[in-house]
Amino acid sequence: MKRIFVVMLMACGFVYASHEPVLKDWRLETEKADYIHRAMKQVTDVMVYDIYSPPVTSRTYAYISVAAYEVMIQNNPDYISLSRQLHGLNPIPKIDRKKQYSFTLAAVHALLTSGKHFVISEEKIDAFEAILLQEFKDKGIPDSVYENSIAYGQKVADHILAWADEDNFKKIQSMPDYRVKADAGSWKPTPPAYIKAIEPNWNKLRTFMIDSAEQYKPVAPPPFSIDTTSRFYGDVMAVYKKVKNNTPEENEIANFWDCNPFKMNLRGHVMFATKKISPNGHWMNITALACKKTEASALQSTEAYARLAVTLADAYISCWDEKYRSVVIRPETYINQHIDPDWLPVLQTPPFPEYTSGHSVISSAAAMLLTELFGNKFTFDDSTETEFGLPVRHFDSFREAAEEAAISRFYGGIHYMPAIVNGQDEGFAIGEFFAARLKTRN
Repeated sequence: MKRIFVVMLMACGFVYASHEPVLKDWRLETEKADYIHRAMKQVTDVMVYDIYSPPVTSRTYAYISVAAYEVMIQNNPDYISLSRQLHGLNPIPKIDRKKQYSFTLAAVHALLTSGKHFVISEEKIDAFEAILLQEFKDKGIPDSVYENSIAYGQKVADHILAWADEDNFKKIQSMPDYRVKADAGSWKPTPPAYIKAIEPNWNKLRTFMIDSAEQYKPVAPPPFSIDTTSRFYGDVMAVYKKVKNNTPEENEIANFWDCNPFKMNLRGHVMFATKKISPNGHWMNITALACKKTEASALQSTEAYARLAVTLADAYISCWDEKYRSVVIRPETYINQHIDPDWLPVLQTPPFPEYTSGHSVISSAAAMLLTELFGNKFTFDDSTETEFGLPVRHFDSFREAAEEAAISRFYGGIHYMPAIVNGQDEGFAIGEFFAARLKTRN
């Protein structure tokens, strides 16, 4: 049946048509934070699938989050670019003010396009983006706006990737593997896979904002000793006894915060990996939960992701700098050699030195930054691990979640308390630095 449309464009941005329901302006349908969250989750899922180490994923999150944020702030004078705040980041290409854009579409394209640069399974991101881009088209975005947005997103992605290419990552990857030391107190690979040391040269990566990898160098760990009266032996025994006396909830906490992409499983003569989210991926997801709870806009969401991601990236550089300076032996190795050959931790020991605790450092840094963004008493239900078969946990603040993440490593039997306590101090200091110094609002 022939339909006659009488269309009136109103100042409020709605389109009215006779004989048809009220249709929303394409801007209202395409400028939604949900697209940003879905794009970020897709990159997370691909990194889990590709089994990337925590430091490497932190680098990826930083670059793709900055790409999305820099797109979203265009034409918004209330927000500040991260260029010339972050080391080596030159001003972002400007938009053509004679053209129209969907900044959310451009940001999604910049995020996903730059994300493909950092993963193996590019085809998974391509397939996801094809679905997402079709959704934008289905919402009625004009062809010219679509093309302008994709072109601008590509331009920003290219700019960010050129910045990333100068951060020493390629040089680090070509350096020799870590050579395990023969002395009794240094880190050794652990069962079941005896994986080689992960990213021993990570401290050579260009930092994002801190002056150097050593800016927040923690106090030295207690000296190694097998003397039963020594501080070190006491710290070892504390781990040994704790694992034996864990409550069911403490074991649940340990597993909830495991976040171990390296977990290897043995079934007879067959070994296979169980894929899990990284610790920084967990905190990026907590950020998504906070953004959704507060109904943050697409711009506000990219701001939160970017501020958190660069904080975590520098926290990893700082933590890994100490790990390969002190190369402290893991509890599993020490206990099996000197106390109980049959003892096993609750969690599988990660393949890098013990001190400081990565979870303690990055969770504390994350808590400081997210508290700055969302408030000190922000309550949330953390459903991050449900897709890995673990229940939701409730927290009354980001600080509470960070405290639990840190102590979970003690419950799990993979860290001594000094690595946790001193790691928290390291992380809180880094988080405080970023909360105070990294500016995104005028």
